[in-house]
Amino acid sequence: MTKSPRTVTPDTGLLEVVSLMCLYRYSGLPVMEGEKMVGFIAEKDVFHRLFPTLEDMMSDGLGAGDYSNMMDKYKDVVNLKVSDLMATDVITVSPNQHILQAATTMVRHKFRRIPVAEAGVLQGMLSLGDVHKAIFQANMAGSKTATPPVAVGM
Repeated sequence: MTKSPRTVTPDTGLLEVVSLMCLYRYSGLPVMEGEKMVGFIAEKDVFHRLFPTLEDMMSDGLGAGDYSNMMDKYKDVVNLKVSDLMATDVITVSPNQHILQAATTMVRHKFRRIPVAEAGVLQGMLSLGDVHKAIFQANMAGSKTATPPVAVGM
């Protein structure tokens, strides 16, 4: 688990967020107001704004679409704020949760990383790489515990 993940606020401009995503390979960032996590902004939230709507697809035909025009909309999307695109129904895991239970939540929701929170307070971010590393260390070092927590390796 990464203990001090990079965060943004609802008022952060998307240009800053997508720059962080591209430069540091972040697939998503917690959105904070003070100490409270109020949302999550992911690359997929940015890309969904570029895709045609169902109505567009029905009127243009399912396979038709001006993909170059859709790609040009990116310039408009990056002028928005995080609050315009962020998910507010954030799924989290607990730092005391069994590592495989947390991984199950991630896989079920098709997440590569997930916020770790306790009582609504962000504790860190857990990635699939963190899960793999914890399982590898527990098995290869012979330090298996009955319930390895998410916060393993902190």
